[in-house]
Amino acid sequence: MEKVLLYSVPSPADGDKRAAAIIAAAGDYTRMNGINKQFALLDGVPVIAHAVKAFQQADSIREIVIAAKREDIPRIADICREYGFSKVSAIAEGGRTRQQSVLNGIRCVQADTRYFAVHDGARPLVKPELIDKVVRHAWEYGAAVAAAKCKDTVKKADTAGFVEETPDRRSLWIAQTPQVFESGLYIRAAESAEAAREVFTDDSQLIERLGHRVFLVEGDYENIKITTPEDILVAECIIKSRKQFAAGEEG
Repeated sequence: MEKVLLYSVPSPADGDKRAAAIIAAAGDYTRMNGINKQFALLDGVPVIAHAVKAFQQADSIREIVIAAKREDIPRIADICREYGFSKVSAIAEGGRTRQQSVLNGIRCVQADTRYFAVHDGARPLVKPELIDKVVRHAWEYGAAVAAAKCKDTVKKADTAGFVEETPDRRSLWIAQTPQVFESGLYIRAAESAEAAREVFTDDSQLIERLGHRVFLVEGDYENIKITTPEDILVAECIIKSRKQFAAGEEG
């Protein structure tokens, strides 16, 4: 596994419950018309830099490790140095799956870290306040994830494309990140799934598989994931709106 070490981060002291963030940035970008979404510019700043900045500013985060494609590692390292992201201790090579990428990141984290905060590198608009809130709930429950209440009516389809069921949306949530877990619990869940050759796209599913309850922390509808070029336009509008709101507050 290739990795680049960046800033030196002290080992956690006794009683330090701050989390190590694993930012997953090794995914494909097939729906981005050939644009690497990690390096797409939002307000003149790369998507990955927006995401890392939020964790740099979050009080509950002690260390950051980024899991990226091998060919992207040098550029991401340059971005971290350019913006002075001093909590970034390493950039690790991602794996074939998200699970493998996150585990590769975890292997670079300081020993004795008590909590892992897993985040999508393609979620650039996450706020430090949300990160801190999810970490606090993980301290209490062992596993907590950001999620947004479902606003739309959802249909479950059968294999032929016909409606099979309409779930009550009052009980439905859209999973987001960060997702924060007690470190021993996450490693046990990930290794168990790996041994069974089960692959999940959502980290909390690993925990659910063990029968451990996961607490849902109400997130932010602005915490979108960049998946298509249209998402870039939406994110630009959100940033513009935030700036206008901040200017109004100052005025």
